[in-house]
Amino acid sequence: MAEGMLFVLSEPAPGQESAFHDWYDTEHAPARMGIPGIRTARRYRAADGQAPGWLATYDLDLEALETEQYRRLRAERSERERAILATLSTLDRRSYELLTDHGQRTPEPAPTIVAVAITVPTDYETELTRWYEQEHIPLLLATPGWNRIRRYRRTTGAGPVFLALHELTGPEAFATEEYRTATNTPWRSEIFQHTTEMERRTFTFHKEFHQRATT
Repeated sequence: MAEGMLFVLSEPAPGQESAFHDWYDTEHAPARMGIPGIRTARRYRAADGQAPGWLATYDLDLEALETEQYRRLRAERSERERAILATLSTLDRRSYELLTDHGQRTPEPAPTIVAVAITVPTDYETELTRWYEQEHIPLLLATPGWNRIRRYRRTTGAGPVFLALHELTGPEAFATEEYRTATNTPWRSEIFQHTTEMERRTFTFHKEFHQRATT
């Protein structure tokens, strides 16, 4: 089975925020926790002033998204869910396959995450991987408060091809000398000269959901 993640950006319409959060926290996410292969879901709010303002990540086996149980859950939506989805100003749904996982997996959700998605030309992807594995990841993990970095490749949806998901204890990591060093190297500058798409988002933790037993 391929380990991966479902990555969903969304933005409720003005005036619909309370209904959106109640639906997501009490109906939408809990329903998915009963599907075998979907292990954990976390919701985050934007901390960078950008839209869309909400992110949900689901740690899962990618095969779970192809099961009849999951397909039925999407096809047989409740009236409430249909109504909420119709009001969203943004719904950006992507799936990713895990490439590498570095650092410390903490028992509690990271208070801050940074999602950096980029695309480079196909013939430059090997160099991108070399940079991440040999320089960028080691330098960031030497930064106080930088706990974990997972790299993914997009399998469905739109957006840049590669995603790096960073887990931090808080935004104070951005003010350290180690972070300035990690983000100011000649190799990094070269990589970004070849980047054709890039997204960088910062989020803070909102709520976590865990897999529940099925009957």
